[in-house]
Amino acid sequence: MANTVLNKFVRILCTFFKNDKGHRTSIAASLVQGVYILEKDRQNLRDSLQALAPPWWKSFNFQLHKELSDDTDASIFGAIYKFESPLNTFSTLHPPRYVIAFRGTVLKPETIYQDIKLDLEVTCLQNKLQYCSRAEKALEAVEELIDDVGAEDVWLVGHSLGSAIALIVGRNMVKLGFHLETYLFNPPFSSAATALEHLIKNKILKHGARIMGSLLKVGLSASLTGHHHAKDNHFSLLSSWTPYLFVNPRDLICSEYIPYFEHRKTMKFMGASRIGKRASQISLGSIATSWALGYKTEPYHLIPTACVVINKNMTRKPGDAHALAQWWTESTDRETLFHKF
Repeated sequence: MANTVLNKFVRILCTFFKNDKGHRTSIAASLVQGVYILEKDRQNLRDSLQALAPPWWKSFNFQLHKELSDDTDASIFGAIYKFESPLNTFSTLHPPRYVIAFRGTVLKPETIYQDIKLDLEVTCLQNKLQYCSRAEKALEAVEELIDDVGAEDVWLVGHSLGSAIALIVGRNMVKLGFHLETYLFNPPFSSAATALEHLIKNKILKHGARIMGSLLKVGLSASLTGHHHAKDNHFSLLSSWTPYLFVNPRDLICSEYIPYFEHRKTMKFMGASRIGKRASQISLGSIATSWALGYKTEPYHLIPTACVVINKNMTRKPGDAHALAQWWTESTDRETLFHKF
């Protein structure tokens, strides 16, 4: 019996600590899937004997520590997992002690209204997701964990809408001096440039349109809202934190992250790095709400530094490009790019 437990634990540790991030990626994606299934178990009234969610975390020796529920519809939008180590002899290895995972949209009658409402807050001009109760609950839960165990022992993971919440939490933790290891699967990027990217086929015209877009954003920001050095300082502060972004170029929800980082290189090559850096901090949606509605919103999806993992596998169905399932299986068709100012 002791040998069986030891062998299981060694396999778990090997999964965590192989050199490439593929194994950690699979675990992170599986823990997010656990949140999806937790909510489906709740909706289908499955008791502890019928529940389908536990294998998604128990397979990696995690235990469900706490559920996070939405105040509006009582749905489970997040979960805190605790890593249970059966042995204390592997002090040189360092798996996360806690992982906080957030699900994306569930298109079921019990959740569709609230989830779509929050999706619109991500994609529309209001950009108010950071003020919703889910983000507030997530921040509170993370702060409590950091007070108990420290930032090195806490991971953030999320998919789609859940990635947006995890990104908000991660950014706020950086302001407090904590840099959490973060895995964001198909994180939403709200931008009119995404539609433009698919309408314009000529690469030269695409680059030209993006350059003009950068000039437009910088000009509008200076004339309508003023140039705020505090924002620049905060953006530079974020460069000390490197989240992992998992994107698919065929997914319209997250694909804009690829040209977002590539365009900064283009501007630097052209000798316009200052304009490129300034433009990468500005959202036209935030400018519009500041001008038209009279309140300022922070474009939380814009970050200076990231490790971007691109899935180059061809997808059979349009929805597959946004599916979480593409990330919990290992693939050789992924390209990893590190982006930093």
